[in-house]
Amino acid sequence: MPLESVEAWGRFHKAPHHVSRPAFLDSARAEIVRASVPALAYGRGRSYGDSCLNARGRLIETRFLDRILAADWGTGVIRAEAGLSLDELLRISVPRRWFPPVCPGTKFVSIGGAVANDVHGKNHESAGSIGAHVRAIGLARSNGEVRELSASQDNELFAATIGGLGLTGLLLWVELQLAPVGSAHFETETLPFADLDGFFRIAADDAGWDYSAAWIDGLAKGRHLGRGLHMRGRHATNGGLETHRDPSLAVPCDMPAWLLNGRALRAFNAVYRSRPWAWGRGRTHYDPFLFPLDGIGHWNRLYGKRGFFQHQCAIPMAAAPDAIRKLLALTVGRSEGSFLAVLKIFGSRTSPGILSFPMPGATLALDFPNLGAGTSALLNELADIVLEAGGRLYPAKDATMSPRHFQAGYPNWRRLEAQRDPAFLSDFWRRVTGVAA
Repeated sequence: MPLESVEAWGRFHKAPHHVSRPAFLDSARAEIVRASVPALAYGRGRSYGDSCLNARGRLIETRFLDRILAADWGTGVIRAEAGLSLDELLRISVPRRWFPPVCPGTKFVSIGGAVANDVHGKNHESAGSIGAHVRAIGLARSNGEVRELSASQDNELFAATIGGLGLTGLLLWVELQLAPVGSAHFETETLPFADLDGFFRIAADDAGWDYSAAWIDGLAKGRHLGRGLHMRGRHATNGGLETHRDPSLAVPCDMPAWLLNGRALRAFNAVYRSRPWAWGRGRTHYDPFLFPLDGIGHWNRLYGKRGFFQHQCAIPMAAAPDAIRKLLALTVGRSEGSFLAVLKIFGSRTSPGILSFPMPGATLALDFPNLGAGTSALLNELADIVLEAGGRLYPAKDATMSPRHFQAGYPNWRRLEAQRDPAFLSDFWRRVTGVAA
């Protein structure tokens, strides 16, 4: 099988792989049984770093394993092959008045990938991560076994598979409980806040709003540090059930590095923040509210050939205000203000996943163009602040996390290693644990 170059969404990590694209579950199972090199499933490639890569090993691309195997539209329980994307699921479920229980910032992810990364969304305070809504999993192991996992059956392997980064075997299908909705639309409210303390005051009063997140001005400093816009929403109880459209815009090629400079960022932040017509209450379709970046195809090309990094952390609430203030001040002080800064609250609903990222507290996401050694040094310093605050980084978004930062943030990582299928491995797991094939 010839080698193909595959890159992660952040475009910093890329490597040659032996790639197979099975169209049926039986052929996918056969791929891992006969694999002579380490294997890894690959969904839609939206992991930012190397958790979806397996250099010179086998990648089993699952995009053609996209069938719904069973659905009860009376109860909202579906069983779907792991390659079905949320994009495709929404087109099927919304007209039937059902919605994925948790959606990350893009709908272009596979269900298997969503479970393997135990994704969270703007509604974590009320719904938790997607692992809290998984009823059962079909998992193929390299020894030829096919296991049906649930909280009551193969519990430890079930817990390792949710958030297990695809390392416990090949996810064949997922049984998921959907959420009932009355409309494809959201009631929304946007509130400006002047500083970081303002965010925490507004976020503490989100009762009645199931979804919330804040845009942060990544260049604000001094008394304005952490200023931004708090956006919250809830499913409308009535209205149309029309689904989303395909992206109307696309970035056609790699943009030049100078495009995303400090001047451009300052101009964008000034315009975005000074939109009084967008403040207050309104009503919008789920697509722009939940997936704003999906309206631009290949938006990762905006960062050019060198790619970009995302720092996303979770910090316990007691330490969050002080730690997030330090994180924002550090990025501004380095003149590397984030081109996309998002802050939200994580709730207390727990996931069964051993390596689930969310914890009760706050999460901050910062995007940086890859400017070389200076950016890497900044990311390491940000990680130190998070570690000191008792927090952790998000493997699905990470590209530079050290073994020290990973193992301190995920002290139960050896439980996953104990359940890992010996034929499955990823570049991320090699990097942060030192485990070799």
